[in-house]
Amino acid sequence: MSGSTVFWYASRATGIVALLLLTAVLVLGILVNRQGRLPGLPRFAVTNLHRNLSLLAVVFIAVHVLAAVLDTFVSIPVLSAVVPFASRYEQLWLGLGAISLDIMIAMIVTSLLRGRMNRILWRAIHLLAYLSWPVAFAHSIGSSKDLQQGWMLDMAVGCALILVAAIVWRLAHAARQVPRAGRVAAVFAQHSAATSGATTSRASTSGAATSSANASKQTRRTRETVKR
Repeated sequence: MSGSTVFWYASRATGIVALLLLTAVLVLGILVNRQGRLPGLPRFAVTNLHRNLSLLAVVFIAVHVLAAVLDTFVSIPVLSAVVPFASRYEQLWLGLGAISLDIMIAMIVTSLLRGRMNRILWRAIHLLAYLSWPVAFAHSIGSSKDLQQGWMLDMAVGCALILVAAIVWRLAHAARQVPRAGRVAAVFAQHSAATSGATTSRASTSGAATSSANASKQTRRTRETVKR
């Protein structure tokens, strides 16, 4: 096996693994609720899992890009890895790959600078993660003939279906929740209902006690009358 062949296989294999990891990262991010939790997992476990999968995906993407550049079968300049459409070979598909990589680099850099950034700006940049996946998916399908047929195509379609299912679940879950603006009113309504119930219960108990006392008094009066 020649050196060029090794780089070719390495580029294809790491690209496929990177797609699987990116799918797992995005699906995990979609399924996590507002408190950063998943059913059956504490918050710190979800955070660690998401971070580790993200770092692993970045490693495989870096190896994928490096192997593609070192592959001498085609000429792919290093600059084309980060500058979209700079390569003459497979210009569209490699350009999409560069866009996806640039988005991920932006997310990594802003994550490191999160404490110094405006929260709204940071959140807006990280929402690009939802754009990164379809761009990377299009790059994978268009640039790899392996993903256009056979079981690898089935795997790619499976990734897309899992992602769609996660999005549908999240939207359905969000639709069942109380809107953020109405949460305070809902909490006050629950508190008022609980307070009203407690007041009614106390009033009922007090009424029952009063009726019992009156009945006892009437019984004593009747007994005294009979004795006389």
